[in-house]
Amino acid sequence: MVTNAASFGRSGVHDFIFIRASGIILACYTLFLVGFFACNAPMTYEAWSGLYSTIGMKVFTLIALIALLIHAWIGTWQVLTDYIKCTKLRGLLQFIFVITAFAYLAVGTITVWGV
Repeated sequence: MVTNAASFGRSGVHDFIFIRASGIILACYTLFLVGFFACNAPMTYEAWSGLYSTIGMKVFTLIALIALLIHAWIGTWQVLTDYIKCTKLRGLLQFIFVITAFAYLAVGTITVWGV
């Protein structure tokens, strides 16, 4: 059996499930924020700060950030695998993407938990 070490999941089925699950998490997060904005029409700093000061919102935001990175990684891997045939260039682009994604995760975590 051949396995692909560059794929996030162990197979195409796992990648399919990961990308659908991360899409659902991102949709829920987006709908929650849209609902929050709709219910708090004159958005104030106090309302925004109060929302992100709760532990539940911090955890939800961190889960959404991780889901975004998983979603982006699988999509990027699929596009690079399909369109970049040069193995060295594809490896370099994947490396750059992974470093950037970890930087986004670090900054996002520090930002959310720093409030």
